[in-house]
Amino acid sequence: MSNFRVALLQILPGDTQEQSLAIGLDACRCAKEKGADLALFPEMWNVGYRIPGDPAALHAAAVAPQSGYLRAFAGCARDLGMAVGVTCLEQADPAPRNSLFVYDRHGRLALQYAKVHTCDFGEERCLSRGEGFYTADLDTAAGPVRVGAMICYDREFPESARLLMLQGAEIVLVPNACPMEINRLSQLRARAFENMMGLATCNYPAPWPDCNGGSSAFDGVAYLPDMPGSRDTCLVQAGEEAGVFVADFDMDMLRAYRRSEVHGNAYRRPKLYGELIRAEVREPFVRADRRD
Repeated sequence: MSNFRVALLQILPGDTQEQSLAIGLDACRCAKEKGADLALFPEMWNVGYRIPGDPAALHAAAVAPQSGYLRAFAGCARDLGMAVGVTCLEQADPAPRNSLFVYDRHGRLALQYAKVHTCDFGEERCLSRGEGFYTADLDTAAGPVRVGAMICYDREFPESARLLMLQGAEIVLVPNACPMEINRLSQLRARAFENMMGLATCNYPAPWPDCNGGSSAFDGVAYLPDMPGSRDTCLVQAGEEAGVFVADFDMDMLRAYRRSEVHGNAYRRPKLYGELIRAEVREPFVRADRRD
């Protein structure tokens, strides 16, 4: 298989969902012109990560899986022959969810994911949470790619990426809406390195509130036989400005690396990791607003 090209749509939303839909479809067409196999949006694109505080307004802003908003992106994926990873505030019970829908190049739903680690210390406490991590084989013109997803704060838990690795994820899509700085970028680099998989992260540009661009892609390939020392796994790191940025994942190189290197699941000792699934939270990590 040749390269898998991901376009990071680091773009500003509109004032309304209808405006954001039009902006998003235009960005997808731009991604296709750049030769992308998949276009990825920032977090909760239909509302621009603006979460209404009023419950009635929150539900009114959410879209259903069969809504015209999502059908438009499915149709766009089909018409362009390019996968689209579009985000939204999704209708759900008892409250909406922070979700990603990935449509393949035929317009078929390939992967649906709802954010597991919601930011309950902030405005996301009013949202329903996802209950698992999933992967899917994404059909591309060059062959299948096993993709998974995390959303923003999920990135800060090594378990998120680990579970996706164990399910065979080769490329993980990470919609984002927060300031990207050295430590968060280091998290992404680490998740790619330790699991030998690619990560593609898309953020809102500046001057969107609490965002500063910095969309990035890391391919996780830290060593090559003919290269002395360690290799920089960063494929692209955008600046603060709006734009469509592309990352080429060399799937042949990544797959060869996964078959030979020492990370991922090669030498783990799961029988010793029982403490990782203990539900008890002890000081100094007890927080009054934590949900079980």
